[in-house]
Amino acid sequence: MDHFPESSATPLRGGPALRWGVLAPGRIAAAFVETLHANSDQRMHAVASRSYERAAAFGTRFGIDRVYGSYTQLVADPGIDIVYVAAPHSEHRALALLAIAAGKHVLIEKPIALTAAEAREIAEAARAAGVFAMEAMWARFLPQTTVIATLLADGMLGDIGLVAADYGSIFDFDPVSRVYDPALGGGALLDLGVYPIWFAHFVLGRPSRVVASGSITSTGVDGQAAILFSTQSGAEAQLSTSMIVSTPVRATVSGSLASVDIDAPFIAPGGFTLYRDGADEPLRWDDPTPLRWRDGLVWQAVAAAQHIADGMTESPLHPLDVSIAVLETIDEARRQLGLPE
Repeated sequence: MDHFPESSATPLRGGPALRWGVLAPGRIAAAFVETLHANSDQRMHAVASRSYERAAAFGTRFGIDRVYGSYTQLVADPGIDIVYVAAPHSEHRALALLAIAAGKHVLIEKPIALTAAEAREIAEAARAAGVFAMEAMWARFLPQTTVIATLLADGMLGDIGLVAADYGSIFDFDPVSRVYDPALGGGALLDLGVYPIWFAHFVLGRPSRVVASGSITSTGVDGQAAILFSTQSGAEAQLSTSMIVSTPVRATVSGSLASVDIDAPFIAPGGFTLYRDGADEPLRWDDPTPLRWRDGLVWQAVAAAQHIADGMTESPLHPLDVSIAVLETIDEARRQLGLPE
């Protein structure tokens, strides 16, 4: 192989545009709306918060005219096609079900829910209602990920033997903050570990065995964890996550013919290097766009819009069963760490 396959990422401009509404205007919602408006034809038409003043401030900041002081009011708005759920993890299930019951398509921040059981409930509700539902696993829709997916599908890396991925970022200790509060779905696994665990699922599929170890904070959430993820084929993934220390946020895939080393942070737009067995020089792929870090949130939005225009109710790239399987792995890791179910 002397060149890479083309990226199959959905074009950012010129496709179907949806009328979006956002529930819970926090930091991730702001990053999402900013890149949506700057880099695509998608537009946020409404915002809702339990605090009208907070919703109004967000609306003023981003030029959103329709402002609501309750989530129920927004999902009842006939001028909204799809709802983006950007609340803390603990609210994902309830808000997703609220939007689905109102007949809205829904994009739900990762993790899609706190547990696999909650994720199954969301999937069942969406399928029964015939609406589109997807977890906002933005890394799956990045250009580099679509190229790597083609390399894997075409067998260009050979038989995959090992995957490694990490995500650690320091969160200052605050017992009432979202990441340290068990009631809000705190802990490294749900907040950061979902990314390397998803990546292992993306490359290897569902594991046959999960072994986890880690540490628990004084507030009763996981501060960090290391996971060994094995498959029936004998492939393994070495995964780690932490909110106590920072890590490089890299990912590698090693096969019998070649390996891929994805630039840090692997969850954001960037590039990767392909090392071929027996080749003198590696091959380099770089994202041709200027988008970096959370700019990359836009690709999942345009992909969702295209899927909906195509009559789909799930993404073929990141279907609901994958979101459920990832949470099954997290459930098992949390069980082994001694965390409550």
